[in-house]
Amino acid sequence: MALAQLPRLNFSIFTKPPLSLLHTHFTLLPKHRFLFSPKSTLSVTEPIPISHVSEQEEEEEETPVTLSLEKLFVPPETEVSLDDPSLSTRILKGSNIVLSKYARDAQIVQAEFVKSSVKTEDCPSDGLPEFALVGRSNVGKSSLLNSLVRRKKLALTSKKPGKTQCINHFRINDKWYLVDLPGYGYASAPQELRMDWNKFTKDYFLNRSTLVSVFLLIDASIPTKKIDLEYASWLGQNQIPMTLVFTKCDKRKKKKNGGKRPEENMNDFQELIRGFFETAPPWIMTSSVTNQGRDEILLHMAQLRNYWLKH
Repeated sequence: MALAQLPRLNFSIFTKPPLSLLHTHFTLLPKHRFLFSPKSTLSVTEPIPISHVSEQEEEEEETPVTLSLEKLFVPPETEVSLDDPSLSTRILKGSNIVLSKYARDAQIVQAEFVKSSVKTEDCPSDGLPEFALVGRSNVGKSSLLNSLVRRKKLALTSKKPGKTQCINHFRINDKWYLVDLPGYGYASAPQELRMDWNKFTKDYFLNRSTLVSVFLLIDASIPTKKIDLEYASWLGQNQIPMTLVFTKCDKRKKKKNGGKRPEENMNDFQELIRGFFETAPPWIMTSSVTNQGRDEILLHMAQLRNYWLKH
């Protein structure tokens, strides 16, 4: 698809997507991509409690997150039933993701930087599946990548946002890739650079056949940003598989000071994007400080990757 034909990111964030997206099912696309699971037809009388608060949060009372079946992410070839007493244990902690039979070989034992690219066609051509991390500048993307691989300096981290300016591929276990994409929304970056980043990341999303899923990072310690909503809705409208990764969930804002807890900001964001999706996108709560969500992300990547490889 020519870049000139891409839809501009100026649509209302409160407008529903095209009709073709309203009945999207979890199925394979021509490039072996897959989308969100269809809504469950099961009726739900009681929500499923999910434990997600870290052990360090002793000062504040826990706010439990509850999920109904229709808000769960159910991978393909996976059955869920209210009659299953183990259902709550099959949901990844701090997420809405149900584990499937494909959740195996999740641990990272080897990670190496391969190359930086400024064009999609310059990316590695070995056909290995990959997962892209993207988010607003200063969302903690590089810190999360380092947490996933347990290496402090694999990805470049900096107090100055906007350091990542290329498509950076890291080969994991010689079998798949983590891809670090440029951050968006950093106002101090030159306008011409911001336009170039926007151009080649969109091209990467639309034309990278080995992309299994985009992991869109959202800062849960602050209120919802319009640019994050626009990014999520653009991915949805273009049928790009997406997982929401809420970062900085260790930061506890006190209500008495007018702030909201990460759980509240997370819920606000999901309410605002609900109109763009027929079914709930998968989401995970994380913290690079406490490593919350690390194992859950790797298990989720494993089940998506193994399903992608089989089909």
